[in-house]
Amino acid sequence: MDETGSSFRARVASTWAPVGHPPTLRRRDKRREVSSIVALVAPYGPEPARLYSRHQEGSFTSQDIIAALRYFRRKVGRPLTIVWDGLTQHHSAETLDFVARHPEDFRLERLLGYAPDLNPEEGCNGVVKAELRNATSDSVAELRAQARASFVRLGHRHVLAAFFLHAGLRLTGLP
Repeated sequence: MDETGSSFRARVASTWAPVGHPPTLRRRDKRREVSSIVALVAPYGPEPARLYSRHQEGSFTSQDIIAALRYFRRKVGRPLTIVWDGLTQHHSAETLDFVARHPEDFRLERLLGYAPDLNPEEGCNGVVKAELRNATSDSVAELRAQARASFVRLGHRHVLAAFFLHAGLRLTGLP
């Protein structure tokens, strides 16, 4: 489980256009952001890897993290082992207290301070950020819809298990 952000300040990437007709991409000056929290669920028995996400304007608070944990647990339908990086909201007293009150639902594993290569979910974020690189949203609501649609599309692809393998995690031996 990890968070990522999409903003109007994203870099413009190379793109294609007819010769003599360079594309014009207009960006907003203001820094308005959409945050996404994503759970990448490992394959389980015959079930393939799955992707769940939630999106909102602005940054996530501890209350938002707790709401996401509840949502992901309900969607997956079984206890979750959550692998987290060092984001402050992940380890706030409020979040840790919630997890401690629900030991049958959540088990926490902590990544090193900065170890994106060890987090399978970072692969998902990279794919979505690449897809949104040249997005020219006219509003925060449109940017949110584009981020959501990109994660939904990614969730229907067969590459999700590869993100676990790229992080060096074996998927054999799971029920």
